[in-house]
Amino acid sequence: MALLGSIPLFTYMLVILNGLIFAHKAQLAITTSTPVFGFMLSSGAQLSFTVADLLILAGVIALYIEIFKATRSGTESIVDHLLSMVIFVLFLVEFLIFPPAGTMLFLTFTLMSLLDVVAGFTVTISTSRRDIGKS
Repeated sequence: MALLGSIPLFTYMLVILNGLIFAHKAQLAITTSTPVFGFMLSSGAQLSFTVADLLILAGVIALYIEIFKATRSGTESIVDHLLSMVIFVLFLVEFLIFPPAGTMLFLTFTLMSLLDVVAGFTVTISTSRRDIGKS
């Protein structure tokens, strides 16, 4: 069960994005520009959310959770960092090689995944230095 907590949330994002790409290739109804919902703000402006907008919001929340998870110490933290690196490489390779993944949405998630890797290692190293300094 602890291993399940080590799976980076960006793994699920990669699966969702690939599902959308293949659904679009199969000409199913859903695309990243499909409107999901909208509402009026008190200013009178209409705020509309597309699938891409909701995915980016979910990605920002996932990034926060991943950075928070980086503060853990132990074996699951190391596994989490390694898996985050693998997910980043998958995002990058897919973005560079697979034409339907060559979108700004996919680039945004690739950069979020990179930030997850860099922030994870940075937080872990900073925490380790502090722990070593206390001993």
